[in-house]
Amino acid sequence: MKKNEVVVITGASAGVGRATAREFGKHGASVGLIARNQERLEKAKREIEEAGGRALVLPLDVADAQAIENATERVEKELGPIDIWVNDAMTSVFSPIEQMTAEEFKRVTEVTYLGFVYGTLSALKRMRPRDRGTIVQVGSALAYRSIPLQSAYCAAKHAIAGFTDSLRCELVHQKSNIHVTMVQMPALNTPQFGWVKSRLPHKAQPVPPIFEPEVAARAIYFAAHAKRRELWVGGSTVAAIVGQKFIPGLLDLYLGKTGYASQQHDGPEDPNRPNNLFESVPGDYAAHGSFDKCASRTSTELWVDRQRPWLLLGAAAFAGGAIYEMVKTRKSRRPSLAKLMRIA
Repeated sequence: MKKNEVVVITGASAGVGRATAREFGKHGASVGLIARNQERLEKAKREIEEAGGRALVLPLDVADAQAIENATERVEKELGPIDIWVNDAMTSVFSPIEQMTAEEFKRVTEVTYLGFVYGTLSALKRMRPRDRGTIVQVGSALAYRSIPLQSAYCAAKHAIAGFTDSLRCELVHQKSNIHVTMVQMPALNTPQFGWVKSRLPHKAQPVPPIFEPEVAARAIYFAAHAKRRELWVGGSTVAAIVGQKFIPGLLDLYLGKTGYASQQHDGPEDPNRPNNLFESVPGDYAAHGSFDKCASRTSTELWVDRQRPWLLLGAAAFAGGAIYEMVKTRKSRRPSLAKLMRIA
């Protein structure tokens, strides 16, 4: 992998995007930082530069396709040809469906789905002539298995998966060397649960088990370089995706009974607090949310996935050795021809 690779990250001012920007910065990358809040982007830029990378602040709303196109042009002029594009920007609304408004569905779709589309289109426009580059779509277990109270967000993540599959097929048809990967995330300890719009009676929380955003950042960095089609992070993600394939009806019943309480924790929600649906929320938010005490810093499933080639090699060697010993044992137990003749 290139040490001086050029990377663009949307949603880079906080949460997973902020942690991912730091991860690329540690590896000496030049990072274009896209989000709405300039103050937090400037802080992310300083973190990257302190880690040894370079950064360019690009304050914009990913729902604005022309703004993304202008920012992409600026990245290529100031940082160089884009090697990796990471789509991560998102927003959500915690609410029963019948209480959602058409404007809220539209806004979540524009940011969480169309923002990925606009970013992908802008990246492809530069990568296609060079016939190289990687696009990382930051997904979720909810791209496969929806949960209650986040209908707009779940629908957007499903849409991203569908869009990405179509894109992969077209790249295959074009014999393109551009790689597209999707990283399906578990519940993460990010600031979103304190600033997304919510109609819940109690404060929102990620559905446990919860992981720190650095786990997601390491997964994104790995996926950007490992050329995997898809990466599942966390055992809970694996369980949700596999469960949806085999027992979707049972999951409907289970989540109908547990999905409301598992997304809330002690303390009443303030219905008048600021939310980031249409405007950026001010404040010194960074990568982490308020769940550090119960969030895991590692993922066994991710470690296994990253070591998969070596584990497969080890398993093959073990199986080969076992077969050799079995054949050797059977040969040693087989009577010789001379012995058979004496017996006869």
